[in-house]
Amino acid sequence: MTPRTNPWLSSRSLSAKLGRMYVHFIAVGGAAMHNLAIALSNRGYRVTGSDDEIFEPSRSRLSTKGLLPPTMGWDPDRVSPDLDAVILGMHARQDNPELLRAQELKIPIYSFPEFLFEQTRNKLRVVIGGSHGKTTVTSMIMHVLRNCGRTFDYMVGAQFEGFDTMVGLSENAEIAVFEGDEYLSSPIDRRPKFHLYRPHVAVINGIAWDHINVFPSYDGYVEQFSHFVSLIEPKGTLIYFEGDPETSRIVAGTRPDLQKIPFSAHPHTIHGGRFQLDTDMGPVPVGVFGLHNMQNIEAARAVCSVLNIPDSDFYETISTFRGASRRLQTLSEGNDFAIYLDFAHSPSKAGATVRAVKALHPDRKLIACLELHTFSSLNRDFLSHYAGTLSAADQAVVYFDPATIRHKKLPPISEEDVRKAFDKPGLTVFSQRDNLIQFLQDLKLQRTDLLMMSSGTFSGAALQLNEILGI
Repeated sequence: MTPRTNPWLSSRSLSAKLGRMYVHFIAVGGAAMHNLAIALSNRGYRVTGSDDEIFEPSRSRLSTKGLLPPTMGWDPDRVSPDLDAVILGMHARQDNPELLRAQELKIPIYSFPEFLFEQTRNKLRVVIGGSHGKTTVTSMIMHVLRNCGRTFDYMVGAQFEGFDTMVGLSENAEIAVFEGDEYLSSPIDRRPKFHLYRPHVAVINGIAWDHINVFPSYDGYVEQFSHFVSLIEPKGTLIYFEGDPETSRIVAGTRPDLQKIPFSAHPHTIHGGRFQLDTDMGPVPVGVFGLHNMQNIEAARAVCSVLNIPDSDFYETISTFRGASRRLQTLSEGNDFAIYLDFAHSPSKAGATVRAVKALHPDRKLIACLELHTFSSLNRDFLSHYAGTLSAADQAVVYFDPATIRHKKLPPISEEDVRKAFDKPGLTVFSQRDNLIQFLQDLKLQRTDLLMMSSGTFSGAALQLNEILGI
């Protein structure tokens, strides 16, 4: 792909200066929320926050920056008339006493994505959407831009090397790169987050039904992506995975003013247990693996080309990308074994991740452990979507915590429900943490890869994995 001149890079003005504002965060402990609080504090904002519970690593990071609330819980006295804005997290409820006080005082209230848009409305906005790969593609673009000396604002859903926070805002950047999550914006703004960013350059990396608690039908879920495309700025660019029929159908009905750029997985080979890109400049070894990551790389390359990054620079920098936290993260590795931790939780993500690890080391035994932790995955009516997702594993384990099901106020599921839904011969199912830990302690990892997949922590077991395995 030949880099082209992008009109926004020369014609759009810089964003307004952030200035010293006074901002209060309701539900500051969330992953994205606490990162935005830190980013604003770093820019000179006066920042306060509240929450009813804050877990690690948010707690330590807020404490280090002097932003940890002195007490947990909600207190309307924290909301004063001299506030310039309140940023409302999804964890809060509509009857939150601090929210009610802010509404009474008519203080401007923003959701997280709404605030990011307001701070970048005069910048070229790149938004990475799709049911999977959003964090990785966004991280890849950020990695390349930084190493090519470009200044940009950003928001990404995980920590990765070279960036202290998951959110960055500046006065002089002309570009903003955002991960575009389709989940809801706030308790009082039921729009998906990625509907608020109004991109100039948009990516859809594939569509697979998720978040059934807010999108109870498949058609309703897909419609969110159609609307996302409709919100692209005039004469903008849509980059889409052409191997996904749903995405291709959406693209076929888009406005004629949009430039449409299809992509597929980057040509590649596996040499010496490592993936390498096939390019006009010769083979380029990369630090990520799996067919889905070759797709992610090509999406990132397409975006970087639109942003006038030459392919030669892209390949030189992408070769040093090592992935984002919990995205096929290598926890431990030896001569004949490896332990991976991945955020995969939906059927499409879990299936792609299992296949990626097996393809990398086909001569090793693969033990794949998946925790059912999200609303969708713990819903009996959705479980059947996991059929076949663990088929590439030599040994498969599924874990769920009944306490999580009760917390989400869902009907109970049984271990037998899970076995039937996954349709994987020999599947082991655990619903007690102690049984899972005993299983892990008994493992022999010679010529074996262990893959742990969850958006949670396996009831804390993932936080102590090396200790449990005796590594």
